[in-house]
Amino acid sequence: MVQRTEYLEQLRSWKEEEVIKVVTGIRRCGKSTLLKQYMEMLLSEGTEESQIIYINFEELENEELTDYKRLYQYLKEHIDESKKNYIFLDEVQMVDSYEKVVDSFYVKDYVDMYITGSNSYMLSSDLATLLTGRYIEIKMLPLSFREFWQMTGMEKDAAFAEFMKIGGLPYVARMDRKKEKVNTYLEGIYNTVIIKDIEERQRRREKDPNKRKITDIALLKAISKYLASVIGSPVSIRGITDYLASNGRKVSANTVDDYVEALIEAFIFYDAERFDIAGKELLKSNRKFYMVDLGLRSHILPKKRYDLGFSLENIVFFELLRRGYQVNIGKVGNAEVDFVARKDDDIIYYQVTADMTAEETFERELKPLRLIKDNYEKTVLTLDKFTIGNYEGIKVVNAIDWLLMDPENTRN
Repeated sequence: MVQRTEYLEQLRSWKEEEVIKVVTGIRRCGKSTLLKQYMEMLLSEGTEESQIIYINFEELENEELTDYKRLYQYLKEHIDESKKNYIFLDEVQMVDSYEKVVDSFYVKDYVDMYITGSNSYMLSSDLATLLTGRYIEIKMLPLSFREFWQMTGMEKDAAFAEFMKIGGLPYVARMDRKKEKVNTYLEGIYNTVIIKDIEERQRRREKDPNKRKITDIALLKAISKYLASVIGSPVSIRGITDYLASNGRKVSANTVDDYVEALIEAFIFYDAERFDIAGKELLKSNRKFYMVDLGLRSHILPKKRYDLGFSLENIVFFELLRRGYQVNIGKVGNAEVDFVARKDDDIIYYQVTADMTAEETFERELKPLRLIKDNYEKTVLTLDKFTIGNYEGIKVVNAIDWLLMDPENTRN
């Protein structure tokens, strides 16, 4: 089992601080395992087992605790007020009015509260409303390529080819990765997220008469499939609506917008807004969407062609998020920079391309970076190994080597 070091360190840094620690991410990305690893760390540092209370609400034996009053009573009975108690509530969105329980206990000086959830709607509604300013969110992703490589023990180039094909959900990395087994597992995850997690979101939103409802699962899957097919390309809600209409699905732009929001809140897709580099402002038109796991993408898309460049771009986007960057798409004049990665006062510009050996590709990828007049770092990530070097201050770096860097070292 690979230690999810970056996330463990985030939890450790907030240990016993008077805020609720909320771990979010797509189903089966490793949230429960992270909590267990953190609990093992606590035990190794001298915490007693009686000080740890862990409840996974997906386990049948805990079904009665999905009633918030019973949950409150259970915790009250198991807490020792003379010691620090570490409470872990896993997939807590399954508990109606869970926020009342969380709010009641987290203010106690003898409680350190940790919760996980598979839909960000719980933060944009109930918990956020009740506990504004009193929680921190740790956004968990599937395995990075570095973690996948460590877990599988494969040679790095072979591991990367496998990673691009089957993705980084932790169980996929450690299972017998025969094609039929992988497909069956990914189908189960995808359907669970699309149906169960989004239906859970729907159930919570029924309290709000002003919110539109997700009722057409076929439409939701059609939009998901379309977004998966256009990763790395600018997309508008109107464009998605027109595409659906051309395929016989006439729906309003408002409906499409709500369904896209549901896919984002379920952590299947992440969006990146465009950023005007010269004007230093966000542009509202034509976001790009990236899919959280390439294995899920491979599962739902027909295998008509292999878009290596866009798949690599997808991987780089999520790696930048893991390394703590805010990520936008850059606009410089009429040209586009794949990623503007910002952290604190630092900026790095990235271009991503599968191969730079053709002269026209080399010039095309470097041109937008040359148009940027500031002195922040500029890097091209490529899978080829022949163009690696420094070209008038623009670094060309092998993407696999960059992905295998220690996450603490975000520089090339």
